[in-house]
Amino acid sequence: MDFTFLHCADLHLGSPLLGLSLKDEAIARRFAQASRDAFSDLVTAAIAERVAFVLIAGDIYDGEWKDMAIGLFFARELSRLHREQIPVFIIRGNHDAKNVVTQNIHLPDNVTTLTVKRAKTHKLEALQVAIHGRSFEERSETENWAPSYPEREEGYFNIGMLHTSCDGKPGHAPYAPCSTQDLLAKGYDYWALGHVHQYEVLHENPYIVYPGNLQGRSNRECGPKGAVFVDVQDGRVRELRRIITDKARWAEVVLDAGGHDDRDALLRAVALAFGPVASEAEGKLIAARLRLTGATALHRELLADHKGFAVDAESAAQQNAEDIWIEKLLIDTSDLASSGGEDLAGVDLDALLAGGDAAALLQRLTKDMEMLRSKSDGASLELKMEDAPALMAEARALLLERAAHGEDR
Repeated sequence: MDFTFLHCADLHLGSPLLGLSLKDEAIARRFAQASRDAFSDLVTAAIAERVAFVLIAGDIYDGEWKDMAIGLFFARELSRLHREQIPVFIIRGNHDAKNVVTQNIHLPDNVTTLTVKRAKTHKLEALQVAIHGRSFEERSETENWAPSYPEREEGYFNIGMLHTSCDGKPGHAPYAPCSTQDLLAKGYDYWALGHVHQYEVLHENPYIVYPGNLQGRSNRECGPKGAVFVDVQDGRVRELRRIITDKARWAEVVLDAGGHDDRDALLRAVALAFGPVASEAEGKLIAARLRLTGATALHRELLADHKGFAVDAESAAQQNAEDIWIEKLLIDTSDLASSGGEDLAGVDLDALLAGGDAAALLQRLTKDMEMLRSKSDGASLELKMEDAPALMAEARALLLERAAHGEDR
């Protein structure tokens, strides 16, 4: 039997995007809408491809709903598949575990949500497909479930669905941990995984696949995002076809500022560096983190005028495309002509700043920032001790720059 199915995961519908909201509420709203648009387009693509069924491997929602709008949206999209008689199989992950998302909305009859108590098998007899899987009941599931999955069904194309940190993944909590060998031991023909937000094929023949998430949500999730169509022929996976769904994209641009002796030259380099990013994004909104490195005579000026240069850099980047936003500018440069300890009016700034009580400084800064808490929906804005060197370096550069231009304020 030849057929195609769709494997996606980690929709994270309803993500609050708190960090992004603090920086730019309008951009945060666009990223939130992008997650919905990405799923809607995926459903459209699945119908156009005439897929036999759809697998969603966990974290459909980002957590408990604030209202019913997210649930209604998801049900409405699944109803489009129902009208095309396309079955959908769902497992819950850590973000939408049964005890995390307690609100319910009726889903159409084409949807099967796999049980939380133990892995079970669901068969599509017309296709000779057996789907094995299990949902999260609690957010923190730390047991290795793979060995307890059902044995393969002979004569069927066997698929395992699991939301897992397979082989351990940096930056991802070790939920339902397992190894590639644990999965291979089951003898299934395909493993549809979720939880890791980067597209990755852990093994071929049989395939063990992370499709990644549909839409990047932070600077840790750069580049194209999407899902996979899986073509099956004569009981074997013939081809994986990745479909890109993201409507807004995160990027990180690293630029060596060395060799650029003036601000205009550096801004021209910024414009050139964003060319490939804009080309790949094909008109999508880009939220970019720009990191400047290297030894440059502009080091003090960049630190002293951090905000002003960020504005100029964004303008330079937009020479490539109008929808580019500099989410954060990181100045990791060094002073080309540093003597290691300039004085200001006889005061050793290095000793003054480095010798200060960093903990007390951060405590005072944190207190001053409390006025912003209301915009973060209660999220903590407490500065960390590791922020101290960067803050002090920026203060030092600002004082030196003002001294060089005769400013005493």
